[in-house]
Amino acid sequence: MTSSEKSFIAKHFSHVYVEKDVLSHPVTIKILENLRRSQIVKIDNYKEVFCRAGQNYSLQEKSKKLILAKKWGEFLYPGPSICHNFGYSNFFYISNILNCIYSCEYCFLKGMYSSANVVIFVNIEDYFKEIDAVLKNKPLYLSVSYETDLLALEKIAPFSSAWIEYAASKQNLTIEIRTKSTNFQALENLKPQDNVILAWTLSPQEIVEKFEHGTPSLSSRLSAIKKATENGWKVRLCFDPILYIEDWKMVYERFLNQVFGELNPDKIVDISVGVFRIPKDYLKRMKKVFANEITSFPYEESQNIYTYPKELKEEMINTILLILGNFVPSSKIFVI
Repeated sequence: MTSSEKSFIAKHFSHVYVEKDVLSHPVTIKILENLRRSQIVKIDNYKEVFCRAGQNYSLQEKSKKLILAKKWGEFLYPGPSICHNFGYSNFFYISNILNCIYSCEYCFLKGMYSSANVVIFVNIEDYFKEIDAVLKNKPLYLSVSYETDLLALEKIAPFSSAWIEYAASKQNLTIEIRTKSTNFQALENLKPQDNVILAWTLSPQEIVEKFEHGTPSLSSRLSAIKKATENGWKVRLCFDPILYIEDWKMVYERFLNQVFGELNPDKIVDISVGVFRIPKDYLKRMKKVFANEITSFPYEESQNIYTYPKELKEEMINTILLILGNFVPSSKIFVI
């Protein structure tokens, strides 16, 4: 666990709400062993805590609570159109964990949920069963870290390792674990798998400091990526979201030069590029709670998605692509 993640645990999770049905589940037992100082509160259903009316998201962010629950019903969800599918036709995601230990001001989770608390669905074996059934009929490209940062929570709930080990025997399954964490040491003893992609979201240090609260620095992320590539892992770089800030051209040019000054582009499997975009309803909810540079920008709406005006968006994308062209071939770059 990194120092920033240790700091988070010390500050948060003073209380762990546990559904009675999962008290004896092996994952629950393992998590509670890692949180011995937390107060345990038994509940009937996670929604009693996570979905209750009148919650204060910004207040909860100062002291997040953990909720352990059992997932029922649907386990796989079609990948949303505003996300990259990287050429895969059967793009799905799972929600093993809801919410994140980080607090990025632009994150869609702030508009998706009314609670800042973190929910862990401990019955990971049921996800595997569902995916096994689907794989009998078609291949899958699966994002397993869509509504959280799975690797950042690995010390508490070792789900990244579990998904990698599961994927090892599934030839028609490709999984992506997206992260800002530098906790690669948690995976170092695992064998790299051809169908597992470790995807790091990278931003200029100026943006890390201003908008990505609680996340590791750019330099520490680059160090983790370098270790991963040297160990033979497939690594994706995600320059997403690109944000419109003061002197953005200079900031991003310096940033990309730093990234490829430290990383060997030949060892990067591919790259995603996208400007900030968010569903209309999510931004509407965020504006009610957060008054900041992200929520106050005059975005344009198209098909219920808010993003930068067309000309600005094109300028930002083209600028990034022009710089990237100095380091990687266009065939490695996916733009949305």
